[in-house]
This record gives sequence, structure tokens and C-alpha cells, in this order.
Amino acid sequence: MRDEKGFALVTAILAIMILMALGIMAVTMTTGDLKISTRVVGEKKAMSAAETGIHRLMQNFDPANMAGAEVTNVQVDSATDPASRYTISSVGRPATGPEMLPLSGYSIGGGQQWGQRRYVATVTGVNTNYNSSVQIDTGMGYGPIEISTMLR
Repeated sequence: MRDEKGFALVTAILAIMILMALGIMAVTMTTGDLKISTRVVGEKKAMSAAETGIHRLMQNFDPANMAGAEVTNVQVDSATDPASRYTISSVGRPATGPEMLPLSGYSIGGGQQWGQRRYVATVTGVNTNYNSSVQIDTGMGYGPIEISTMLR
């Protein structure tokens, strides 16, 4: 019995250390999950704000006034989500690719060709509560317009 003095104390300390390590691991994993969940919620809110900006751009787009389509820091909904905002920038014609795309089925006869003129824009959605941001580079087609006379 004399050789086993203090064995219970060493065993108890080892058991407490193992339980403490398990507790720290559980807290660390839970904290990581919360950070990931928070980031995902923020990105979804920012994406929703960017989609709202794209819808606004499509509704109000006028090729004669492309600068008028650009807006900065517009609030999506002040009543339900005042932290979500969008910005529409870089509205113009694309630097690469064809200027117009033909549309099949619009030609009635007489050699006319109908199509759409291509435009591009950058829409950024942000949510300030979550410090999240999403940028979408989008392409648009405006038409139908007669492109056979424009190409002559």
C-alpha cells in the first residue's frame, strides 16, 4: 500500500485534464460553427441586395442614358433590412465579343435582321451588419432592334 500513495490524486488530475481538453474542443468547434453561420447569413443578405440591384437595373435601363443607371449605396428596404445596400457601376458596352447578337424568329421578310445590343454592368451588394460583400458582373441584352441597317 505504501507504493501506491498519491495514485488516486494523479488519476483524478489526468481525468480532469482530459475532460477539460474535451470541453475546450467543444467550445472551439461551436465558436467556429457560429462564425461560419454568421458569414453565410451575411453573404446571403449581400447576395439578395445585389439581386435587388440587378432587378432595378433591368427595370430602369435606358441605353441613351447609361450614366443614369449607375447608383451608389442604395438601401434595399429601410423597414426590414436597413443594413443591406447595393451599388450599380461600370454600365457600358462590353470590351470583348460582338456588339450585337442576332435574334432568330424576328425577321418578317425583306432581308431584315433583328437582334439585341449587348451591355455590361457591375452590381455590388453589401450588408454592413455582417461586413459582407458580393460583386456580380452581369450582361444585358437590349432589344429587339433592327441590326441589319445598323451594320451597313
